[in-house]
Amino acid sequence: MLKEFKDFALKGNVVDLAIAVIIGAAFGKIVDSLVTDLIMPIFGAIGGLDFSNYYIQLTNRAAVNAGTPLADAKKAGAVFAYGNFVTVAVNFIIIAFVLFLAIKAINTFKRKQPAPPPEPTVPPADVQLLTEIRDLLAAKR
Repeated sequence: MLKEFKDFALKGNVVDLAIAVIIGAAFGKIVDSLVTDLIMPIFGAIGGLDFSNYYIQLTNRAAVNAGTPLADAKKAGAVFAYGNFVTVAVNFIIIAFVLFLAIKAINTFKRKQPAPPPEPTVPPADVQLLTEIRDLLAAKR
């Protein structure tokens, strides 16, 4: 049983998958930093907005003043934090676009496999018979 597990764990597919997960996690951190540190501040500067602090206080409204940071508002009670949702949605769109560009770049670098030669087609029996008749008639002339 241990040998079977060793064979399974060391198969190429499992090792490739493990490497892909590790690289994917690292790539996710890079893209997350790109979004949170570079792109979202640009959106915030253009509109003067900080999406992460947009929320609606659901309970204890009197305890929270306008402009209170989201973390403090959460301590005061239930919060409908739609700004976080906008941030995550923008993150997703950017990550999907970056992955699209990466896959497109990878596909352009792949070697194009030559198309296999077409298999010779055998004409139907009636066409072969007509060809033979034509050849015989041509030979008699």
